[in-house]
Formats: sequence, C-alpha cells, structure tokens
Amino acid sequence: MIYIETASADVYYNFGLEYYFAMEKCLDDTVFLFWRTTPTLMVGKYQNVLEEINKPFADAHGIHIVRRMSGGGTIYTDMGGWQFTFIQHKSDQQIEFHEYIAPVIGALREMGVDAAFNGRNDLTIDGRKFSGNAQYRLGESIVHHGSLLFDTDIEQMVASTTVDNYKIVSKSIKSVRDRVTNIAEHLPAPMDALAFKDAMVRSIMNGSTRTYTVTAEDDVRIRQLAEERFRDWQCIYGANPTFNIDRSGRFAGGKIQFKIDVRKGVIRAASVYGDFFSTLDAGTISAALIGCRYERSAVLEAMREHGIDGAIYRISAEEMAGVIAD
Repeated sequence: MIYIETASADVYYNFGLEYYFAMEKCLDDTVFLFWRTTPTLMVGKYQNVLEEINKPFADAHGIHIVRRMSGGGTIYTDMGGWQFTFIQHKSDQQIEFHEYIAPVIGALREMGVDAAFNGRNDLTIDGRKFSGNAQYRLGESIVHHGSLLFDTDIEQMVASTTVDNYKIVSKSIKSVRDRVTNIAEHLPAPMDALAFKDAMVRSIMNGSTRTYTVTAEDDVRIRQLAEERFRDWQCIYGANPTFNIDRSGRFAGGKIQFKIDVRKGVIRAASVYGDFFSTLDAGTISAALIGCRYERSAVLEAMREHGIDGAIYRISAEEMAGVIAD
C-alpha cells in the first residue's frame, strides 16, 4: 500500500485526486488517502440534491455541495472530521466493504476506541454511528471511501440536512445526537485532529513509510478534473432525476402558485395560478422560467430579464423566486 498526502481541504480537488489515481495514473499498489474538507455536503450519486439538503442554510453558511461518484446517502463533513479512501486495481465486480473497513477498525481499537461494523456500510461505537462508507468501480479500479466523525459540528450537520424549521431542527439535533457520535468523545486520552490523523495513517500503513508525492504535472490535471467533474454545476445538479414541484405563497398582492417540471436541474415546463393581479398573462410569466436552472438566483435573474419584476401587483420577483426555489 502507498500513501498519498492530498495537502488540500478542498473537496473538489480531493475528489479530482481520487479520480486521477483511479482512472489516469494507476500505481501498482493500493493507494491510501486520508483527508478532510472545509464544511461540505456530499450527496450520493443517485440522489436528488434539492431533496436531501437545506440549500438556503448551506448557501448562507458557505457550505460546499458536491456529488460523489458513489451511491449511498448525503453526509456532512467539516474540518472536525476525516475522510479515507482506498483505490485498488482489481477485476472484482462485487461490492465488499470488510476488506477496507477492517484496517480502519483496527486502527481505532489500537487507540482504545471500541469500534464495530454494523454489517451494511456504517461503523459504530456502542451502537452509535461515526462513519459511513461507500464503494464504486471506476474503470479498472475499486474506489472505497468513508467518513469519520472525529469532532464534527453536529448542530451544523443537522441544520444543513433538515428543513429550515427551528422546532424540527431542534428535535433533529437531539435525535441525531442519540444516533451518532464523535470519535473524540471515546478516546481514553484527549487528542487533536492532526494527532488523530497521524495515528490512523501510521496504523493503517502498518508501519510502512511508502508514499507518493503529487507532482506539478499531476496537480495541474487534478485541478482540471476538480473543475470539470466535481465543481461544475451540471455535475452537481444536472444529474438530478426528473421531478415535479408544486409551490405556493401568499403575499400582500394575493396568492401565487407555481407548478414546475424539473429535468437534470433545469426547468422544462411551468404553470402559474393564483388570485393576483398582473399586467402580464400567465403564459408570459411561465415562459420566463423555461430553460432556467432550478435555483433561486437563476430564477430571480430570469424573471428580471423578462420584465416580470414589477409586473405583478405587490408581489416582487424576489418573493416569487423564493416560492419557486427556496
């Protein structure tokens, strides 16, 4: 096994690095990465981003959004957590977690943490989850990656994945705290995040100091992959399945209701109803939305470009955009 230090907390770069060493620069040995990110929501390959996250909260708090190339559910990561990745070139087509989870559990037990595998894709301590795992095939490689809650901000994790209602978020925090835990709470002696990383890498590498250093040439290509395959809007939202929304709001100028079809993150059909007053017909308002990305800022820009702002009595374009894509 060979260890590669990513030297980055940028999730797009780190996923670009995963892709690069799985698809384009295949080393002879299993590649091992241990990395972390600034606050990020990692959405599973088959999920609808907008149904899984609290996007207004994420936007307001500068939380990045990325779509993984693996299945599974949405996870929240921050600088208080860690990610690990194994990249192995093998022909096996089956998903097998134990081979990659065993050394992680072993490393934690060496530190005195009673970690266990729940049999599906989670690692637990006393029945409480601290790690989710996912696996997928990329070219001739198996990529296995997982998250480790070390000292993660649980409140922010819950708020960014829960509808924006204080009572619901408060209940969710309590519920999640009963079901998840941070590794730091279970260490026999205090340890900071970087010391934890060093101990994990040393144990999983089984004393080996074999490393690969990313070259300037590697770095250029990894950054290109980060932009093209992970940071790009189409890669994050364009993979969303087709879905329909029915949203309504009541304002000083009356009630307004939008029925919208969204395909691959773009509005393909729209209708508007209500008891509002306008100088425009409903078809003109609806047409302004066709071809627009399904996100609040894009909807607002489209409405303003098509002269919708001010055309509806006492309902602003900003208010309508908030109804459509909050």
